[in-house]
Amino acid sequence: MAVYTKIDKDDIKLINNKFDIDKIVSFQGIKQGIENTNYLLKSKNEKFILTIFEKRVSKKEVPFFMKLMDNLNRSKINCPKPLRTKNNSYLIKLKKKTACIVSFLDGKDKKRLNIKDCYAVGKIAARMHLVTRKLKLYRKNSMGIKNLNPLLKSINFKRNKFSKLDFFLKNNLKDINRYWPKKLPHGIIHGDLFIDNIFFKKNKLSGIIDFYFAGNDYFMYEIAICINALCFDLKGKKFLINKRKIKSLIKGYESIKKISSREKKAINVLCRGAALRYLLTRLYDYSNTPKTALIKIKNPNEYYEKLLAHNRLHSHKDYLSR
Repeated sequence: MAVYTKIDKDDIKLINNKFDIDKIVSFQGIKQGIENTNYLLKSKNEKFILTIFEKRVSKKEVPFFMKLMDNLNRSKINCPKPLRTKNNSYLIKLKKKTACIVSFLDGKDKKRLNIKDCYAVGKIAARMHLVTRKLKLYRKNSMGIKNLNPLLKSINFKRNKFSKLDFFLKNNLKDINRYWPKKLPHGIIHGDLFIDNIFFKKNKLSGIIDFYFAGNDYFMYEIAICINALCFDLKGKKFLINKRKIKSLIKGYESIKKISSREKKAINVLCRGAALRYLLTRLYDYSNTPKTALIKIKNPNEYYEKLLAHNRLHSHKDYLSR
């Protein structure tokens, strides 16, 4: 979430005319995240999230996200529910851009997950995968392995302090592509299960948000993203892999949905691919985000360290041993 597009009281009036909701009395931009413009809207008794779609999200793909969240809500997966307008549409135009409003998910993110939290994330990811593998929805993962080479080429290394990484990244991508698995179990994944997209209430997982990277890919790639995002601990200035968290994450997942031996054997290359994916997007945003955007740029160095950590491991057993 972020703020690129500024709105005013006239835009709020338009929203109230379009949706059958109580009068919005306040609105505030949400700074976290990097992809779309987001605002917290408040009426007297309710809260909503307004999202204005920017950058990497194609207008044609937005209905996919709306239908996905609607289906997940019907299947009792706690996530934001998209509101429909008085004309039964999910989407409106705001500042000449596509926008939507979703329900406010109760709870808040944690700064750091414990072992028990990782187990809960594994469970909700597995529950979600059981639902999404049956959905007749399709969106190619816009941040899948085949998109990483064009992304790498789009980064202007000459303009930033990470210029010496160019050769390292090209070599890693070449090696990851060489060993990338074929025909693993697949369906729709969330694709961005980071700590700030996972909400807790009274120390229990209350739901997940921000589905705008969701798409069809390997289910195990979701686990690889979670390992990178949730199963490293910051000690001093170093990110160290926490194998107890990985074991708990996988145990939680397998309490709902079994992971095949082929999926487990692919864990290292999938983790490397996921680490490279986030390293590249952070490098891109570091080089290309407008200075006028109200946004918090995330440090690319975090995922450089995580990629190095995965490069030092090989077998799936390396992730589960103490």
